Amino acid sequence: MAAIVLFQLYNVLGRRTGNERPPFDPYTRNRSRDRSGESEDAAGDNVVTLPNRRANDRNEDVPAGVRYAEIDRVSETGTPLNKELRKIKDADPNFDPKEFLEGAKIAYEMVVDAFAQGDRNTLRNLLSPDVYEGFEAAIATREESGETMRSSFIGIDDAKIVSAELRGREALVTIRIVSEMISATLNSNGDVLDGDMETVVEVRDIWTFGRDTKSRDPNWKLVGTESEE
Repeated sequence: MAAIVLFQLYNVLGRRTGNERPPFDPYTRNRSRDRSGESEDAAGDNVVTLPNRRANDRNEDVPAGVRYAEIDRVSETGTPLNKELRKIKDADPNFDPKEFLEGAKIAYEMVVDAFAQGDRNTLRNLLSPDVYEGFEAAIATREESGETMRSSFIGIDDAKIVSAELRGREALVTIRIVSEMISATLNSNGDVLDGDMETVVEVRDIWTFGRDTKSRDPNWKLVGTESEE
């Protein structure tokens, strides 16, 4: 049963890279995220919230050099990534890749923590139905076997947008995240079945977020996960 849980965990949260570190106390170090002073409670159920719309913020009224300035800062002009991000910008003038990436990093930590805690309500608000089904199945398997997961999120070392696509009215943005965490699966007696209660491991994930650009809801949801090969 532990093997099943481990397999599920690797598929939704990534895999170890072999770069494990010596024992480490996560509570002696500040996390690397920057919430710009916003608390988790203030973030609420939001995944990635775009800026408020402005009445005069229309792409056709803005010179191309200004309109796509944020896009060109994160992707080289003329590349497939740049072209797709520009399409998303055209569909939603308020799309800012830098702000999106910061929000996605917050969402990543929220999802990782909620999965470890078996917090279905939080996951349901952050994930698409298909992705939620996979996460919920892994949690249910863990619970049925009497196992628990202990996890401490240390921080994100690197995060960047690697691909994007505007599929009809749906915007899809994929990010690559390299993070550090302490994670272990325990049986009903408290014995460690997998992982380590003290060792920091590096995890690499490829996550895709999606949003209906015509919706009034500014939030993005996780629509796809995979581990970096």
